[in-house]
Amino acid sequence: MQVRIQAHDFDLTPALRSHVTQRVRFALTRYRDHVRRIEVRLSDENGPRGGVDKRCRLHLRVGGLPDIVIDDTEADLYAAVTRSAERAERALGRQIRRSRTLPSQRMREWPTEAEAHA
Repeated sequence: MQVRIQAHDFDLTPALRSHVTQRVRFALTRYRDHVRRIEVRLSDENGPRGGVDKRCRLHLRVGGLPDIVIDDTEADLYAAVTRSAERAERALGRQIRRSRTLPSQRMREWPTEAEAHA
C-alpha cells in the first residue's frame, strides 16, 4: 500500500508526515490487499485567518473496485487526518462487503412483481 502525501499552502513537517502515514496505514491495514495507492492532500483553506479550514482529502485507488474519495475539514489538521482515515476504513469496508454480495442475492431483496401486487 503506497501512501503519497501532498501539502498545499504550508510546509509538511516530519511530525505531520509521520502522523498521516501512521493513521492511514493503521486504519486500512485490514484492507491492505485491496488498496493499491492512497493519495493524501492536505490544505489550509483560510491561511493565517484560522477557523475550521484544515482540509484532508484521501483518494483511495482500489483494485477491481471504484475509487473512494474522503474529504474532511476540521479546525485541527491532525483531527482532520484521523477522522478521514476512520471514514475511509468504513467506506472501504462497505464497498468490499457490497462487492461480495452476489447480484442474484441483491435482486432477491426486492419483491417480485407478483409478490408486490399480491
